[in-house]
Amino acid sequence: MAGSVGTILKKIYSLALIFNALISVACVAGIIYGYYMAYPYWRPYWPFLINGNIFWFALAAGLINIFPSAAIGRALHTGRFLFHHYVYGFFVLASTSAFVTAFTPLSVISMFFVDDSTVPVNAGRVFFLAGLALFLDDLPDVSKKIHSGLNWIKAKVYRIRKSLHVLQALTGAFALYCSFSILFSTLQYSARALPNSFVIVSLFITGITSFALVKRKAWLSIAPPDSKELTVSV
Repeated sequence: MAGSVGTILKKIYSLALIFNALISVACVAGIIYGYYMAYPYWRPYWPFLINGNIFWFALAAGLINIFPSAAIGRALHTGRFLFHHYVYGFFVLASTSAFVTAFTPLSVISMFFVDDSTVPVNAGRVFFLAGLALFLDDLPDVSKKIHSGLNWIKAKVYRIRKSLHVLQALTGAFALYCSFSILFSTLQYSARALPNSFVIVSLFITGITSFALVKRKAWLSIAPPDSKELTVSV
């Protein structure tokens, strides 16, 4: 029983890391969009952040963390409760899309690129990313073609695993830098403390996760798929 509880907790931990990485990617994507839309009149979090383009590295940190975070959960055997959890992910995504369409003037995509802190929009963002985390974590089980396609990508990624290992450390450092820049800017100007806090915490966790995965040699430890796994059935 204790082993089962520990396995489930590790699975939840894996999903939480994916969820946080997606939050970082979504938040940073919105900042980058605002930066280029207002360019050259807005210098985000100046003087603590020297250039808004640095957020591209923070965005990369979130993306690079997704696969090794998912791999933590994929290695566990938690069993299935009625369905694969990608079904639950799809249900959350569909329900959230319907909610956003019905109760906000925004589309699912545009809600990540507007400066809107109302409850319906923020709830839509959180639930959409939670559904996406469930879906991505179980993506290989959606179909054999997707599984084979992901293994093909894995085979390509295996060739550059050393570069990704170094890049994970580098981008993780920039994620922490962006987190502290936003923190110091918020403390100095006392503006947008609540919305900024989500970005600060998410990027901080992303940076720490990057270094933890580097220490575990997550990218260096991936194994190439065999030829059978690369075969896509028609």
